[in-house]
Amino acid sequence: MGRSIDYGNLMHEAMRGLIRKVLDDVAERGLPGSHHFFITFDTSHPDAELADWLSDRYPGEMTVVMQHWYDKLEVGDDGFAVTLNFGDMPEPLYVPYDAIKTFVDPSVEFGLRFETQDDENGAAVPGATADIFPSSPATKPKPVADEGTEDNDGKDAEIVSLDSFRK
Repeated sequence: MGRSIDYGNLMHEAMRGLIRKVLDDVAERGLPGSHHFFITFDTSHPDAELADWLSDRYPGEMTVVMQHWYDKLEVGDDGFAVTLNFGDMPEPLYVPYDAIKTFVDPSVEFGLRFETQDDENGAAVPGATADIFPSSPATKPKPVADEGTEDNDGKDAEIVSLDSFRK
């Protein structure tokens, strides 16, 4: 078969670039207004860095919140570092962009979900599908850091799959 365009991976790369731009702005200027983020990531990703007790407690994935208190946000080419509060215990994290599973800003009902599919050998293929969805209480992940967030409203949201626009 000839060459083909890998739209799934191109979309994931663009969406991760969007996350980087947003985090760059937040690192420089702080969170504007009521904006805040729920970020779910793969804690077993080889480049993710988190305290042993956190990786033991959340062996597959963890959702963190950047809202009321965060410190030392540093945004790089491949990921971001931030210190978050876990029950009055500040802990530094490093999250590679390709470890991110969801990025949600419920203040404006915006979210990104990164999904993978298995290839014929059972290995995960990143970028196979990508969803952009408005967030709602039904689509918001349960946070483990910066607890005490409140839902903005009870509106339902529809998840829009990019697959529906592919031919």
